[in-house]
Amino acid sequence: MKEFELKYGCNPNQKPARIYMENGGELPVTVLNGRPGYINFLDALNSWQLVRELKEATGLSAAASFKHVSPAGAAVSLPLSETDRRIYFVSEDAELSPIACAYIRARGADRLCSYGDWAALSEVCDAATAAYLKDEVSDGVIAPGYTDEALAILKTKKKGNYNVVRIDASYIPVDRECKDVFGVRFEQGRNNYRIDAGLLENIVTDNKNLPEQAKIDMIVALITLKYTQSNSVCYVRDGQAIGVGAGQQSRIHCTRLAGQKADNWYLRQHPKVLGLQFVDGIRRPDRDNAIDVYTSDEYEDVLRDGAWEKAFKVKPEPLTAGEKRAWIQTLHGVTCGSDAFFPFGDNVERAHKSGVQYIVEPGGSIRDDHVIETANRYGMVMCFTGMRLFHH
Repeated sequence: MKEFELKYGCNPNQKPARIYMENGGELPVTVLNGRPGYINFLDALNSWQLVRELKEATGLSAAASFKHVSPAGAAVSLPLSETDRRIYFVSEDAELSPIACAYIRARGADRLCSYGDWAALSEVCDAATAAYLKDEVSDGVIAPGYTDEALAILKTKKKGNYNVVRIDASYIPVDRECKDVFGVRFEQGRNNYRIDAGLLENIVTDNKNLPEQAKIDMIVALITLKYTQSNSVCYVRDGQAIGVGAGQQSRIHCTRLAGQKADNWYLRQHPKVLGLQFVDGIRRPDRDNAIDVYTSDEYEDVLRDGAWEKAFKVKPEPLTAGEKRAWIQTLHGVTCGSDAFFPFGDNVERAHKSGVQYIVEPGGSIRDDHVIETANRYGMVMCFTGMRLFHH
């Protein structure tokens, strides 16, 4: 396929629209089902790069959940714990492959932001992954291949219109990237900087104890940031991005946004949340929205008379501010990555509140000494990579 005509561009008024190779060659993608759009392909190609690099850097299967050209979540294929299965609504006896575990963790980090996502898989999509995708609200998936059973499952989704794209895993793009803005052509070299454990050797804090799992988490954070709209900050725990703050003009706002998402992820594991009794037949999005409101400061919106009955069999007791603070204080072992240097120690202060013990960032601020001093105050381990990861 040398060209694929799109229904429209970013918006319905932007016509004509297509994807094609500048050199007139074959596209590295094949549409197996559906008709992906302009934004779908932007998500597909960016998310594929993320999971491909994550697999290369860690040796683990990787998956991502993309929305509007930024990851809502990304993860490698560590097994699901009993708590993971409960908060991601996976049955106890479900047999899961490594790639299914990776996608469930990527999708589950922020279920609201992942609503209507584009999924990316570093491996051939199998039946276990397809079965989970089938029950989620998703726009499409990209993978290097699909088993016959998986493809048959996915073709039943969205009344047969679910977007399924196969990527040529051997495809290597040219080293030059171009795009037009307001009729002006921009050109740059591709960001081919390799992210691996070798970037983590410059530990600038007094505490230099960097466990292997924290190294994996730092790599997950950095590669996720590489394909997140800047400015961006990413919180990771156990090989899973649990909070992504994307596209903020101020870095502290990135840190706060990602931290709030990490807090929300952890609050879903609170005993009160795990004990919520939902009405029979509740739709997954309604259930997810109910949990999100229940754990927020607007919990009364879902607990008032006439509202709680739509979601719950039994009216829940509120999750108080004190209970939330106490629970979040038990979160630990979190890694925080930033696509550019932290200009002030306030970013470290905010990260600490969400259980961050490890930080990876480029360094290079005129206030690096203050940032390091703040990290030392909390006994954190901080690595300077010397590498900025802006993505626009």
